[in-house]
Amino acid sequence: MRFLRILNVCAEFVPLAKAGGLGDVTSALASYLTDAGHDVVTILPRYGLMPAPETEPVDRTRQYDCAGSEHDYSIFPADADDRFGRVYVVECPELFGKEIYAAGEAELHRFALLSIAALVACRALDWSPEVLHCHDWHTALMPAMLRDAARSDALFVDTSSVLTIHNIGYQGVFPTTAMRDVGLDHLLEYADADDVDRDEINLLRTGIMHADAMTTVSPTHAIEIRTPEYGMGLDALLRQRGHRLQGILNGVDYSLWSPDSDAHLEAGYSADTIGDKRRNKLALTSEAGLSLDADTPVVGMISRLVLQKGIDLLVDVLPGLFDERELGCVVLGTGEPPYTDDLRSLAAARPDRLAFIEAYDDRMAHRILAGCDMLVIPSRYEPCGLTQMYALRYGTVPVVRKTGGLADSIRHFDPESGAGNGIVFEHADPSGLRWGLSTALDWYDRPETWGKIVRNGMAEDFSWAHRAPEYDALYRTIAGRRATTN
Repeated sequence: MRFLRILNVCAEFVPLAKAGGLGDVTSALASYLTDAGHDVVTILPRYGLMPAPETEPVDRTRQYDCAGSEHDYSIFPADADDRFGRVYVVECPELFGKEIYAAGEAELHRFALLSIAALVACRALDWSPEVLHCHDWHTALMPAMLRDAARSDALFVDTSSVLTIHNIGYQGVFPTTAMRDVGLDHLLEYADADDVDRDEINLLRTGIMHADAMTTVSPTHAIEIRTPEYGMGLDALLRQRGHRLQGILNGVDYSLWSPDSDAHLEAGYSADTIGDKRRNKLALTSEAGLSLDADTPVVGMISRLVLQKGIDLLVDVLPGLFDERELGCVVLGTGEPPYTDDLRSLAAARPDRLAFIEAYDDRMAHRILAGCDMLVIPSRYEPCGLTQMYALRYGTVPVVRKTGGLADSIRHFDPESGAGNGIVFEHADPSGLRWGLSTALDWYDRPETWGKIVRNGMAEDFSWAHRAPEYDALYRTIAGRRATTN
């Protein structure tokens, strides 16, 4: 079997930088591909939250002209485990601040540099990738950059590109003047002509136009984004290029997400020692300030607090459930008003029932997964989602809306056959969510039924061992055979 040279360019990469599921996916995939024998090189920014490099750069310091200013940048080997292959970070403190994401055109400034530096790194290493794998709008300009570079640089003549759309709701739309600010206005010839006529560029659209292959992170979502309801204005282009689009469900790295080996927990447990889950529940409710009996069901949510995630539906439904049923709720996340404001108000009104932890806290995410009985995900759309798959392993029953990767990973429990691993509701509205949570609470009151759902979930295997081979097969299909733009 021939092994491939794969360039992986991304904004997040666990454990170096994580703001959401993107970092879990990029690092886990790199690890499995490296283990399979491929030569994997990953490039990401060196944000201020990451340790400063202690090694020599792979190339001389270079200048990046951006918005009338010159910024020095260098490319360093990262302090990362060998299991990820080779990992490099782009050092430019003036642009890559402490936070992973910025706002406005500052986002383009930093991620344009990441894309430019990725190709510079290949030249410095004298390393010719056979496959470029870029992720989301942050690096979606790279398929066009690759085509442009291949005109004059033999290093990239045989490089094919894969663009993974992790969240189509974020597309990287900027005025065309911003492309001049980062010295990439020559790439406007690769952009959509109608966009340019409106004096803007949509980076994700440009990537979709020029990638040799595209993936999104679940089979159902690959179908959904070709429709006006879910395509966010890109559905027509995705239908046109649908023969190059494939849905591959994300996987889980069980070395990080498994209750029998999780150092964040009060007590480790497995399917055979599920009774020890109660100790984690008591620890969680105590830490969150909820005075609840150990038998009272606790619902958890771990989420970005934005419209997509259906936070408003939860805020709408919880007060009535609190009045009618015995339950507690722990919500962890950061996001946008009015969702943060509403959750603060509800937690202040019902401190006995709701704990709102307004933070990004990986430790607490693990403790919520272990300490709650149910995990609610009422998303309006969900490309894949990982927390529902983590929850299954932790014996925490997902209550999800039927969309995207939630539909591909959670099967509604059937009491007659005993099949299914969660609760699935159809409609992204308060009545749908209320039905889902009420059904879960009813089944929780039936210990034999609840135990069956929990056991079914803990027996699931969503490991990358089942997902990475699909990427391997895709890479081999396109490697060394540059596709046309159609």
